[in-house]
Amino acid sequence: MLKQALNDPDPAPVLGDSRGRVLEVLRAAGEPVAVQEVAQRSGLHRNTARFHLDGLVDAGLAERETEDRRLPGRPRIVYSAVASNVPAGQRSYRLLAEMLTSVVTEALPEPARAAVTAGEAWGRYLVDRPAPSQRVDAAEGVRRLSTVLADLGFDPGEPGDPANPVIPLRHCPFREVAEEHREVVCSLHLGLMRGALAETRAPWVADRLEPFVQPSLCLAHLRPRSAPAG
Repeated sequence: MLKQALNDPDPAPVLGDSRGRVLEVLRAAGEPVAVQEVAQRSGLHRNTARFHLDGLVDAGLAERETEDRRLPGRPRIVYSAVASNVPAGQRSYRLLAEMLTSVVTEALPEPARAAVTAGEAWGRYLVDRPAPSQRVDAAEGVRRLSTVLADLGFDPGEPGDPANPVIPLRHCPFREVAEEHREVVCSLHLGLMRGALAETRAPWVADRLEPFVQPSLCLAHLRPRSAPAG
């Protein structure tokens, strides 16, 4: 039973909105396309588009190759959709996630702190970074953070009190692993939010994350950047 539970289901019906949109872009293109083109056509940040493209490659739904160019310059990496009638084969990424989080938990002296640090780096990488002259106010900071979370597969809700935002996060895309390894997975998510807010120079800090206040609901508590930690 355990082995069966750790096998991933067919990836087709569980694609999130953003990943599904990227796949549709590849299918509609009819020819291999680069990350920048996918980002423009899907409305996603370049790094987020690359994240989902690589996820589609891992799932067997897309192929990655180096563009055949005879012109000067570095060849681009391009992506194309795999024919839908080609079976992707059984995937066990959940099992891999269980194994890796177990390694982190057992091998590191402070696994939660390490997860926060790793999450911060990914949050900075995935968020849509503003121009140097652009000022990101409180509302825009929350919007950009919610966009990153939605692109990763969460369903973020309205933050409520604008002075003390609490973002409801439904449908954690890593729920099964988080339930077993909460210290690592939830700390990773907290760090991701902190990195995204810092990279956008938003006036918020992700103060804490309340996991599973309901079976499919977590609460992300923000505080003003100038306020002391709770």
